Amino acid sequence: MKYNVVVIGAGIVGLATALQLKKAKPSLNVLVLEKESKVAAHQTGNNSGVIHSGIYYKPGSLKAKNCIDGYHQLIDFCKEQNIPYELCGKIIVATSESELTALDNIYKRGVENGLEGLRYIDSAEIKAIEPQTYGVRGIVVPQTGIVDYKVVAAKYAEVFKSLGGEIIFNTKVLGVKSVADGVEIKTDAATISSRLMVNCAGLYSDKIAAFTIPDLEVKIIPFRGEYYSLRKDKRSMVNHLIYPVPDPNFPFLGVHFTRRIDGEIEAGPNAVLAFAREGYKKSKINLSELFESLTWSGFIKVAKKYWKTGFGEMYRSFNKGAFTHALQKLMPGIQSSDLVPGGAGVRAQACDKDGGLIDDFYIKELPGQVHVLNAPSPAATSSLAIGKSISELALKQLA
Repeated sequence: MKYNVVVIGAGIVGLATALQLKKAKPSLNVLVLEKESKVAAHQTGNNSGVIHSGIYYKPGSLKAKNCIDGYHQLIDFCKEQNIPYELCGKIIVATSESELTALDNIYKRGVENGLEGLRYIDSAEIKAIEPQTYGVRGIVVPQTGIVDYKVVAAKYAEVFKSLGGEIIFNTKVLGVKSVADGVEIKTDAATISSRLMVNCAGLYSDKIAAFTIPDLEVKIIPFRGEYYSLRKDKRSMVNHLIYPVPDPNFPFLGVHFTRRIDGEIEAGPNAVLAFAREGYKKSKINLSELFESLTWSGFIKVAKKYWKTGFGEMYRSFNKGAFTHALQKLMPGIQSSDLVPGGAGVRAQACDKDGGLIDDFYIKELPGQVHVLNAPSPAATSSLAIGKSISELALKQLA
């Protein structure tokens, strides 16, 4: 089988990339390969469903640019395709005076990134908007919204196929080899030839890259985010999305309260090392993958520096009372009895050899290959924009 472009991974970034390729050049023969039986089986299908505004991200970064551009493209796509979404807004809350400087920095970034309608609110206004929430100061972010990204990804796939694209499921990549006119991709079903391969394999993106880059400088470290849900009769405790001021040392936003498009209210997530790349449950252990994580030089450095924080996250994972206590920082009146076990997702966090948890999108190019090695939140919000950026890299190579 011979293709112009093969995209590995039918998550939201892989599908958006394939869609943008077909839109830009309809004559291209584009294939998406997916090892699962459906689209959006992993990170995309297990995220919190937030349409991010772009307020947190460093101006000029790939995250900031693609989030702002992707936000508008996503809203337009949802309108065109009649996909339910809601721009419900969120508040970011400082719960102590010591967090006010960081809150100001977030506000400044939002302004620099072009967000309109941001405003500070004091403790009384916080109470007026979210009566159960405690804070000394906050920011209202009207652009933030909610959507079901499984529905969005399925629609990307539908439109892509309507343009002549092809998706093959239940097909695992076993090897990639560079050849004179592109790449040969060995799967458990056949060997596929392509002028160009785009690696959007998420949790296994470094494994795919390692077939042709043996000295790869990053490794995917899987972090599981676990959620509780508010009992149905307690959902009125939350009106919008409620976020804390995040710890600047970590590429995570801290435990928060999220309204979902189906009406459910999620509380969380924590962030713990997963014992398998697809370890959505505590009991899921893959010894070889766990060994790789624990022995990676970069992760060892992260663990030495932040072991207290990591231990606290792990403790909250096993102790509902401790998890509830973390939520009470934002919502003092919430009780363990208000919470029922929710879902979990696993984040594919790229970690470099020096102990850096890469916070921005990270893409590596070789002849005939484009590897997306870090596509963190807000990748779903940014999907059409980052997909266009990746497709432009691909088209340059095909020119």
